[in-house]
Amino acid sequence: MDWAPGCFFIAYFLFEVPSNIFLERVGARLWIARIMISWGIVSAAFAFIPSIAGATGISNEAVFYTLRLLLGACEAGFFPGIIFYLTLWFPAVYRARVISFFMLAIPISSIVGAPISGLLLNVTGWGLEGWQWLFILEALPSILVGLGVLFYLTDFPRQARWLQKDEIAWLENVQATEKRNKEKVEHLSLFQALTDTRILLCALVYFCLNAASYGVAFFLPTIIKNFGVSDTQTGLLAALPFIFGGIGMVLLGQHSDRTMERKGHVAVALLMAAIGIGLSGLVSNPIIVMALLCFAQIGVSSVPAMFWPLPASFLTGASAAAGIAAINSLGNLSGLRRSFCDGLSKGSDWQLHGRAAPARRVRCHWRSCRREPAYRCAKREQSSGEVVLAH
Repeated sequence: MDWAPGCFFIAYFLFEVPSNIFLERVGARLWIARIMISWGIVSAAFAFIPSIAGATGISNEAVFYTLRLLLGACEAGFFPGIIFYLTLWFPAVYRARVISFFMLAIPISSIVGAPISGLLLNVTGWGLEGWQWLFILEALPSILVGLGVLFYLTDFPRQARWLQKDEIAWLENVQATEKRNKEKVEHLSLFQALTDTRILLCALVYFCLNAASYGVAFFLPTIIKNFGVSDTQTGLLAALPFIFGGIGMVLLGQHSDRTMERKGHVAVALLMAAIGIGLSGLVSNPIIVMALLCFAQIGVSSVPAMFWPLPASFLTGASAAAGIAAINSLGNLSGLRRSFCDGLSKGSDWQLHGRAAPARRVRCHWRSCRREPAYRCAKREQSSGEVVLAH
């Protein structure tokens, strides 16, 4: 087992629910800003692993794994926190399309992240190498946006100066009506929400989705490289499934809102992902493989936008914050499964050669990058002329 990605997910799992409960109690503005700023600081610290190790007398590996744990703890609560925050602002009829627009950051980051990271690897100065500047400069936006959140974000519609009084009244009335309707059917305590069968089933669905999502994101460059194309062509072709995924996510999210139907849409999207990924392993023609992966990515990208309104349809208040976080934390344990697979697939199948960047995912800002130790990447780059970055 490769503990580099695994320790991140362990910390992420342990702190996910407590983080979202804190968000519900202290407010989204303060807590989301805390997450982004702390994540940026810890992410930038990866650039200084050799310096930290030298100053503390701790090995490079120990510093790296410690930072990975801290990164997981810092990021915990961000994604479910945003989902919970959106439920405070948007009535149920708008939520799938709103979540789909928020999650467009994921395919966009996959499209633009590689060339930007490749350019940053060539930045040098102030005694720092390219890989160090990569960590620092990609962490900086998170810190800056986190500071901006403190001044711009508002916790509730009634605090928004850019809304008219009648707009605030309408929105709060709709939200209050939806909450009353849910509580008439069933009111769950915090403990009941965490142990509810529907929450656990949602977590299972999300676990399976993330397993498929990680598989595509992590191995797509290797699959394309085996077509016999150049590094540049690999980067361009790797963006293609995410373009289709982004378009499909928005269109299916809008259709789900228009029909107010969630479960059927989620089932169809999951089926698309399963068929596309499954069949892509049975054929060898590059064009057919790419077509199947694009088809699969439409399903993978579309599920979250239509899936997350489901728990929000029967959870309210603190139980919603905890329930959404529980689903996300349990679902992301599929990252530990990836760690075991990583240990079994070490070697060329897990490496993207050339001046390519790791697949990065954005959640309103730059999300965590799971790389092997940067000092090891730099050493390998110097010795072989290659950059090998594992997400």
